[in-house]
Amino acid sequence: MAESETQKQPDRAGERTEKQEQAKDMARQAGENMSPEAYEQYVKAVTPTHNTPANMAKAFLTGGIICCIGQALTAWYLSYGIEKEAAGTWTSITLVGAAILLTGFNWFGSIVKFGGAGALVPITGFANSMVSPAIEYKKEGHVFGIGCKIFTIAGPVILFGVFTSWVLGLLYWVGKLIGIF
Repeated sequence: MAESETQKQPDRAGERTEKQEQAKDMARQAGENMSPEAYEQYVKAVTPTHNTPANMAKAFLTGGIICCIGQALTAWYLSYGIEKEAAGTWTSITLVGAAILLTGFNWFGSIVKFGGAGALVPITGFANSMVSPAIEYKKEGHVFGIGCKIFTIAGPVILFGVFTSWVLGLLYWVGKLIGIF
């Protein structure tokens, strides 16, 4: 990427800070002959700082809101006379569908940027991880784009979950045969 293009693009948190710009100028001036002390200053200047208590509070708030929405949905489904287990299933389906729509409209990223793990840990995060690669690679076609990339993140989770279940089931079966269980 050209140097002028790099300067025009904002970083992930918004506009570049003055400290980051000064660090870039230091790096440009020093080139490859940067001393270890200057390099350390450069790294400190460009490394983003995080407010852990604030991030934890945002994650707690975001996850709490998602869980409250889930609880409200469950109560709503129960009010229609649906059995408790079925209401839980419909709640999960609704939350997954909402996360898919929010991802499709490119709004889920803003929620994740604010809430972090609070938005990614519930079932909504799993839905987002399935849909995001599919949306990103749809230009490559249905088979090689969406079909191949939809399991980029979730695929290993599904693969190793199924494989581990199979191995544990096999061990349980052998244990039953020899009288351990």
